[in-house]
Amino acid sequence: MTVRRKAAGVLALGFAPLALAGLASAPAVAHGSLTDPVSRVSACFAEGPESPTSAACRAAVAAGGTQALYDWNGVNIANAAGKHRDLIPDGKLCSAANDKFRGLDLPRADWPATAVSAGEHTFRFRATAPHRGSFELYLTKPGYDPAKPLAWSDLEAKPFARATDPALEAGSYVFDGTIPERSGRQLVYTIWQRSDSPEAFYACSDVTFGGGTPGGPGGGAVEQEEGKGEQGSGGETPAPAPSAPSEDAIAEGSEKSSVEHDGHGDDDAKTGAKVTAAAPAAPEQKAGGNAPEANAARSEEVLAETGGSGSSTYLAIGGAGVLAAGAAVLFASQRRRAAAAAGRHSR
Repeated sequence: MTVRRKAAGVLALGFAPLALAGLASAPAVAHGSLTDPVSRVSACFAEGPESPTSAACRAAVAAGGTQALYDWNGVNIANAAGKHRDLIPDGKLCSAANDKFRGLDLPRADWPATAVSAGEHTFRFRATAPHRGSFELYLTKPGYDPAKPLAWSDLEAKPFARATDPALEAGSYVFDGTIPERSGRQLVYTIWQRSDSPEAFYACSDVTFGGGTPGGPGGGAVEQEEGKGEQGSGGETPAPAPSAPSEDAIAEGSEKSSVEHDGHGDDDAKTGAKVTAAAPAAPEQKAGGNAPEANAARSEEVLAETGGSGSSTYLAIGGAGVLAAGAAVLFASQRRRAAAAAGRHSR
C-alpha cells in the first residue's frame, strides 16, 4: 500500500469521527409548529407573549409563563420514535407532557380557533429548521368537548391527512388533505415524526365548523377566567380568529428563546447544528482538484440528503474544511516518515 493510500485510510478512520463528534456537540435549532390551521402555541405567540389579547392565551401564560410562547417551535419529545401514545398521557397531548407547555393543555372552549370546512384543505407547518419526516393529522370525534382535558380517545384512530417529506415553500411545509365532516368546535392534532432522528413535534390546532361559532359540542359553552365570563351576544363566548406568527415576530422572539437560535439541544450532528467559531481554512492541495469547491459541493449533497436548510450550509463547509486540514497535516507527516525510511534503506 502506498503512503498516499495509507494517509487516506487513516483520515477516513481517524479524523472523520473526531470532526463529527465536534459537530454533534453544537446545539441544533428548533423546528416549528402548524400555522394553518393555527396551533394554540403559534396563535398565542403571535398575540404577544408578554400581553396576549385572548383570554385563553392569557390563561396559558398564567399557568406556564411566557417562555413557553417564546419557545413556540419546540413542543417536542426528543426520543419519541413513534411511541407517541405511550409517552404522552391523556390530558397532556397539547404540551407533549412537557411541563413548560402545560398552559396549552387547559380545557377551555375559547381557544383562538380557525374556521374550516369539510373537504380539501392546504396545510402549512412553519419550519424554523427543516428535517426529513412524516406528518400525521388527527381530528377529534363528533361530540368532542373542549371543556374537558383532551384524551387520545377523543381523536379518530387514524389520521385524516398524511404527508412524507412535503415541499418546503417560503419556510413552511405545505401539503394537502381532506377534512372530514364535523360541526361546531373541534381540534386538529398534528404529529411530525422525524425520519433522521427519533424526535417528534406536536401541535393542537383549534378549529370551528359552520362559521366559526364558539363553544363546546355543537358550539355553545363559555369560558371562565378568574370567575368572569367574557360573553358575546346570546351568552356565548366569541372564539377569536387566530393569526400565524409573522416573520418579524419570529425573528424578534428568537432573541428570548430559552436556548440559542430557538434550539432545543438535541445534539443532532446531521441537521440544524451551528458552529460558534470559524472553522480553519482548508489548505490548497496540489492534487485532487480545488478542495473548497469540492467540499462545498459535497456539503450541498449532505444537506439535500438530511433535509437541512440552506442556512446551515456554512456548517457543512466548515466541517469539510476541518477534514481537509487534517488530511494535509497527516499526509505531510506520512511523507516525512516515508522519506526517513527511504534514507535508512539507502544506507
